[in-house]
Amino acid sequence: MGIVAATQTAERIRNLLKINDSISIIFAAAPSQSEFLDALSVQQDIDWGKITAFHMDEYVGLPADAPQGFGNFLRRSIFSKVPFKAVYYLNGNAPDLEQECKRYGDLLDEYQPEIVCMGIGENTHIAFNDPHVADLNDPKTVKVVDLDLQCRRQQVNDGCFDSIGEVPTHALTLTVPTLLRPESVFCIVPGKNKSQAVFHTLTQAISAKYPSTALRNHPNAILFLDKDSAAKTDYCNG
Repeated sequence: MGIVAATQTAERIRNLLKINDSISIIFAAAPSQSEFLDALSVQQDIDWGKITAFHMDEYVGLPADAPQGFGNFLRRSIFSKVPFKAVYYLNGNAPDLEQECKRYGDLLDEYQPEIVCMGIGENTHIAFNDPHVADLNDPKTVKVVDLDLQCRRQQVNDGCFDSIGEVPTHALTLTVPTLLRPESVFCIVPGKNKSQAVFHTLTQAISAKYPSTALRNHPNAILFLDKDSAAKTDYCNG
């Protein structure tokens, strides 16, 4: 699944670079993205020097070198593997978090990313837009949020933290409208722990109660599933 998603993403990148001098891409940081990122980093005939990279969320208050930091994860997974034109990081340790949201939002407004590569959380969050803070019509580009308990438990389930007490309670996140602004959305969702979230994404009414349902409003969002994540849907058997 990761290879298929990377192949299709790479094809879109190449096509965009045929008609644009440069493009920008937003990436998600999570173990669910690892196979996809590995496969994307070795795709051939991509001029990475014409691509600017962003990431979609970051914990507040982790040490700058913490391996769980999303910027650090993406640095290991792809940002250091290919020669991007530029990489812009969210700073979860900025002294003024609202100002950091504005700084990053201004960069996103300037670059207007064409592609977003993302996942879906166990509680149907996209980036860190958990149901209690998600706003499908959010006027903000980037905001500070508190993380709900299910979201924080997922970080333990994913093996990123040993206990829930270690998981930060707050984060910076791109908002739902910001995530859906790019013209192409590649959503990679593997694993049995995501099967219920996938089912909700495809069947529930589009609302902030299930933030990932907002993907169904996007004209060019592609959802990549494996057998485990598709287990509760009709797609499991084709």
